[in-house]
Amino acid sequence: MKRKLTKYPGVYERHSDTRTHNGRADICFDITYKREGKKIWEKVGWIGEGYTANLASQFRAKRIMSMRHGEELPKQKQKAPYFKDVAAKYLEWAAHNKTREGRDDESRYRLSLAPVFDDKRLNEISSFDLERLKNDLTKKGYAPGSVKHCLMLFRQMFNKATQWGMYKGDNPIKGVKLPVLQNQRERFLTHDEADKLLNELINISSGQLHDMALLSLHCGLRAGEIFNLKGQDLDFENGLINIADPKNKERRKSFMTNAVKEMLLRRNTASPNDYVFKDSKNGDRHIAISQTFRFIVKRLGFNDGITDPRHKITFHSLRHTFASWLALQGETILTIKDLLGHKTLAMTVRYAHLMPEHKRQATLNLEKAFNDKRGQEKLSKS
Repeated sequence: MKRKLTKYPGVYERHSDTRTHNGRADICFDITYKREGKKIWEKVGWIGEGYTANLASQFRAKRIMSMRHGEELPKQKQKAPYFKDVAAKYLEWAAHNKTREGRDDESRYRLSLAPVFDDKRLNEISSFDLERLKNDLTKKGYAPGSVKHCLMLFRQMFNKATQWGMYKGDNPIKGVKLPVLQNQRERFLTHDEADKLLNELINISSGQLHDMALLSLHCGLRAGEIFNLKGQDLDFENGLINIADPKNKERRKSFMTNAVKEMLLRRNTASPNDYVFKDSKNGDRHIAISQTFRFIVKRLGFNDGITDPRHKITFHSLRHTFASWLALQGETILTIKDLLGHKTLAMTVRYAHLMPEHKRQATLNLEKAFNDKRGQEKLSKS
């Protein structure tokens, strides 16, 4: 909001872009004066709060009179930091404390948050601004999950600013409803589809994409867990993969199938600290699933005619396939939970519907116990 001088000396007005009063844009009055040779700006208030230009002029006159007579002025309130300054400190922290060195957060900030909030102070960002961001991202074609990630990143940055003593105000995200996600994968690959996919991937990028897909299909690893694998995480003697930096921050072990063990032996690193999978262009760690995977899925026709994202095959579908196959062969929910590294049982229970024989047998066992008990009661009465 640009300041405009009123007819009163040292009194300026600003017309709001979002705030209204009596059907018109609300106006805020600021005053300016010099103290010890330094120009001071001070906000007085809005018309909607009962302030006028005349009242602001009287307020300014009192300030000047107090200075002339040596009276102490109220201490200036410390200005809120700019969002870009908070973001810079947050991203520095994320690089040392979050998975993938905070690269996902850096990308979301740069593409979605920075253009909107960088030049605003924290106290100038409202719930309305965040609602507008949510709507704009949706119009640009962002998936609900992506919109939610951006809003959650804003919340984290704001909360960290409070924790670090940079700001004391309320987080405006409190007034914003986050998108409700319905993106749990429901479709999984058949064994025949999985074989077709692996056969298509084996000759691409020196087989690296094939090997990552094999790890997800046979061991249930997330893409991020695969990217983070180092030589020191592979225990070939016991056939174990030590997953040290999973999504929920808890360590777990995954078991190598014979195919996975052979593949990892071929990829065994020169140093325990080297990443197993690296970017072919710069030799650094592999940081993303390439567009080639999506191209192969499209070429195989796995997503032809499918519009519901929950039924589309993505790289994450391979992990979902791993869990679904376990359920179909009768493994318990607790076993699947541990192998997936889920934090709560509620996250795993959705695979229960794939256990028809397991549930049927449980029901039959209940009936048998009931009949046996009833038979015993009859014998005791006779």
